[in-house]
Amino acid sequence: MPVTKTRSFLRLTAGVSALALACPATAQEGAADDRTEEIVITAQKANRTGVTHDGRVGVLGDKPAEDVPFEIKSYNAALILNQQPQTLGQVLDNDPSVRTSYGFGNAAEQFVIRGFALSGDDIAFDGLYGITPRQLIAPELYEAVQVLNGASAFLNGAAPGGTGIGGSVNLVPKRAGRTPLTRLTTNYTSSGHVGGSFDVSRRLGAGGEWGVRINGAARRGDVAIDDEFRSAYLLGGAIDYDNGPLRLSLDLAYQKVRVNQIRPKLTLPAAITVIPRVPKATTNYGQPYYFTNLRDVYGQFRAEYDLSDAAMAYAAFGARDGSEDGFYSTLSLLDATTGTASVSGSLIPRTDNNEAAQAGVRVKLAAGGVTHEFNVGGSMNWLTNRNAFEFYAISSGTTNIYAPVVVPQPSRVTSRGGNLDDPFPISRTRLTSTFASDTIGLWDDRILLTGGLRLQQIVVKSYSNMTALQSGEYRKDAITPVAGVVVKPVDHVSLYANRIEALVQGATAPPISGGLNIVNVGEVLPPFRSTQYEVGGKLTLDMLTASLSFFKTERATAIATALPAPPANAARFEASGLQRNKGIELSLQAEPIEGLRIIAGGSVLDARLRRQTNGLNEGRKVAGVPDYLINGNAEWDLPFVRALTLTGRVVHTGEQPANAANTLSLPSWTRFDLGARYVAVVSDRPLTLRVGVDNLANKRYWATAFDSSRPDLLQGAPRTVKLSASMDL
Repeated sequence: MPVTKTRSFLRLTAGVSALALACPATAQEGAADDRTEEIVITAQKANRTGVTHDGRVGVLGDKPAEDVPFEIKSYNAALILNQQPQTLGQVLDNDPSVRTSYGFGNAAEQFVIRGFALSGDDIAFDGLYGITPRQLIAPELYEAVQVLNGASAFLNGAAPGGTGIGGSVNLVPKRAGRTPLTRLTTNYTSSGHVGGSFDVSRRLGAGGEWGVRINGAARRGDVAIDDEFRSAYLLGGAIDYDNGPLRLSLDLAYQKVRVNQIRPKLTLPAAITVIPRVPKATTNYGQPYYFTNLRDVYGQFRAEYDLSDAAMAYAAFGARDGSEDGFYSTLSLLDATTGTASVSGSLIPRTDNNEAAQAGVRVKLAAGGVTHEFNVGGSMNWLTNRNAFEFYAISSGTTNIYAPVVVPQPSRVTSRGGNLDDPFPISRTRLTSTFASDTIGLWDDRILLTGGLRLQQIVVKSYSNMTALQSGEYRKDAITPVAGVVVKPVDHVSLYANRIEALVQGATAPPISGGLNIVNVGEVLPPFRSTQYEVGGKLTLDMLTASLSFFKTERATAIATALPAPPANAARFEASGLQRNKGIELSLQAEPIEGLRIIAGGSVLDARLRRQTNGLNEGRKVAGVPDYLINGNAEWDLPFVRALTLTGRVVHTGEQPANAANTLSLPSWTRFDLGARYVAVVSDRPLTLRVGVDNLANKRYWATAFDSSRPDLLQGAPRTVKLSASMDL
């Protein structure tokens, strides 16, 4: 952003701030302006950053925390508005069980929950898979971001992207509430990212049975990392009908995101034996020709009908049309002391056409002091991936992570597949399932027993990236059960336990693995299962909500199992390996005194490899999984300045191994964020001014080494200043 524009924006913000500061003073001088006081208090309550322990528990529907044997958290729209995040990962920075990395050598966010990957392909939209944008998700269009910790193959079905073993994320679209809303917001993010948004909501009809909500945002400019440019253009709309036994809703959304000169992850080749020192926080060692361009149109239609007071039928259908283009790169470190690095590159245009459907019936019955909640239904996902690629040899020049230079763009083609101008399908995936469950309530529902089965089928047709002809087909079935129990020994306390599985598509046997020659090349393994056992407790009081859980998840992994000679050096590729993650999670929300709100939590993780090829790395920790995570948020409505709220956050990540052999590790790191909100009254309308500073100390640190295939380092973001002003009209 040019200096003159930055100065103009800051002058405008200062002027609005001065006006805001004057308004309450005038009200106080009037000594009795109850209307102004009421507006300020109402706006402060609406602005409270919130986390609740309830939400959509897959096919079981929306449930309060104390009634389900799982751990779920929902981050509300006020948190998104107040913290001004630009990506979903910045929202999930608040969660003590989640950390964010990049995948695929570009700007695609990848999340790590309980030590397992969750890719953007496996983020749900109001319970439907395959509908949300798959690489970067702008959060402004959503009413809530829900995190379900743990496996969820029964609750949500098999994730189409093959991740989600440690947890899942569901995005709840915005719909019209009972209170009319017209809100305009302007925002600024250092060093030159400017934007604005609008949000309009109304209920119509004699009884407010029709709801309409339209919201959108536009922002563009450089962010705090040197020369990294980002832009986002968003538009969302919802129409809903709620009258008598029938409820209908239609949600539509458009997102266009571009990133130029992203600071990439740094690959550590096997020859590197030390972790390089961290560059300056703002240094960008990306090349100016790096870019990612994403466009998505998506939505859903949902219907619910009350068959009786105790029975409901529901159905939903969603679709997404997405396109991606970009020049991606891997930056490979050559010398850990000097920081010299090489630059490679690739072009990977892609389009996706996905559909998802779900339907079911829930029935509640009671007899003889026993209650039942039956849930039966089915789901389907259709996903078509049109893809092409062109990979290039390493650039003739080298750069440096401490003193970056522009090197020639890689251009010598090493491999090519598909039509870059019009990619043809390389895979078609169909996921189908039927499910049934029963939750039995005993002792006035103080004991809740849940059991269920989901029969799932995964069908994948693959096509040659050279001829577009079908080259293979994968068709596998699996049954994934769930068992859970909730016991409420006293009011406000729930104890729970569960056994649940995750299910992902099996791997395809490669020609060589672990230095061994594979004899079953091309064989597609059955779906990989993981089994989770979890016990925990929840406390729900007016001023305190807390949960504590202990879990263990074992996931099958593919390894090469050596065969007796002859032939020499032969092995079979099979799902005989194991990754075992176990840990403890604690989270709480409290208001110890009026106006002081605390959201905090932590988790301890022990992720290990078992039954590995030839015992290599046997018992080692999983690379990129920290020993522990701690998060803490605080908000304080100052009693002596009624309209002012101070905010703070600490994010701490423990030490983590940086390679499979555990010979390299990243030190622990801590980030501090501070901010404030001020509510003023202008013409009887609330105006909320916000300022936030992320990474206050401008700390330089390697945030994560998590990657699916090799040790890659992602550097943490530098100090970032955020300003915004929202007016409710």
